[in-house]
Amino acid sequence: MKSLYWLLCLWLTLGSVQAQAPVAAPAAPSAPLVQAAVAEGAKAKPKAMAVLDMVRQGGNTIWFLLGLSVLMVALIIFLLLTIRRGTVVSDYFMKTADGLIRKQDYLGLLAVCNRRHESIASITQKALDFATKNPMATFEEVREVTQAEGQRQASQLYQRVTYLSDLANVAPMIGLLGTVIGLMSEFTRISKADMQQAQMEFAGGTAEALVNTAAGLVIAIPAMMIASLYRGKVNALVSEMEAAATHIMALLSAQYKRVTAARAAQAAGGPVRRA
Repeated sequence: MKSLYWLLCLWLTLGSVQAQAPVAAPAAPSAPLVQAAVAEGAKAKPKAMAVLDMVRQGGNTIWFLLGLSVLMVALIIFLLLTIRRGTVVSDYFMKTADGLIRKQDYLGLLAVCNRRHESIASITQKALDFATKNPMATFEEVREVTQAEGQRQASQLYQRVTYLSDLANVAPMIGLLGTVIGLMSEFTRISKADMQQAQMEFAGGTAEALVNTAAGLVIAIPAMMIASLYRGKVNALVSEMEAAATHIMALLSAQYKRVTAARAAQAAGGPVRRA
């Protein structure tokens, strides 16, 4: 009886001790579990869109924009090579033309004009060709031919810059067209999905559609800036070309007056015919 009493007391004592003991904290997650969770979070984050992904997601319109970008680079290189002082007016040609006109060596000046690919050389060549092929033409007619050729050369210079300006105007329109086409396809696709899925797909589809607009602006902005820069450069070169043409025509006019005066003096001082 006493042993049963002592066992009962021992059991009650152990129960009270367990009730008073603090609850053990949950075990900390192991390192592999933490790494796995971090990896899952990294996968859940949206990745930055690469250039190739943008090209793929831009649809068919992005290929037209890529073609325009290649054309823009080609036009810029063409402007660099053609719109400069050496291709419009050069000091070498002006010194050579001045010396040959004073010597009245027009055939030599024509040969120099044929070798030089400059705007002022083309103007001088047109004037000399007209004067040699039409010896009875007045100097005013030669001047009109020179002015017409000068206007043609200036128009060619401006036209080269216009090509780049037109490209800058067309690129944003093509980008906007691609965006509109992309949005139309997205609206058609999400109309067949449930609400939650439609919201997620519309956000991603809108971002993909705006790729075309961004690409068009990326092409248009530098093209407009470079076109504006070269437009001012063409204005300066055309003014210099007009001044050079005026100088050459003044030299030709002086020589023409000298030759005319010499012919008049020779005719006046010739032998008198007897009846």
